[in-house]
Amino acid sequence: MEDEMKTRSKDQRKAKGAMGEEAAALFLENLGYRILERNWRCRSGEIDLIAKQEHILVFIEVRSRSSSRYGTPAESVTARKITQVRQTAAVYLHMNGMGEAPIRFDMISVRLSAETAVVTDHFINAF
Repeated sequence: MEDEMKTRSKDQRKAKGAMGEEAAALFLENLGYRILERNWRCRSGEIDLIAKQEHILVFIEVRSRSSSRYGTPAESVTARKITQVRQTAAVYLHMNGMGEAPIRFDMISVRLSAETAVVTDHFINAF
């Protein structure tokens, strides 16, 4: 029974994360960004969204929260997470032969409710 509860909780977390990432992708597309990748993974980690804004390749960390009880979405980005995103971005650039591409790291905060996900902040060049 405990394993079943853990599985259900993990599934709910994944569903909420997907809802937040979809809201972030739509938000960026409405600003003229072109989404290249969603949930790009390699051994070093995962990047939520990779997009192109004009000539800049943008790696985006999406953070979603349904309440501020444990802090804001932006406050949940740790130094460890920043390092992981940067390392994963380096792998992406290497694997795609884009080592010289101009890049940027953004962070998007999403507020979740039972049926909606709303982008509350877009931190350009966040880290």
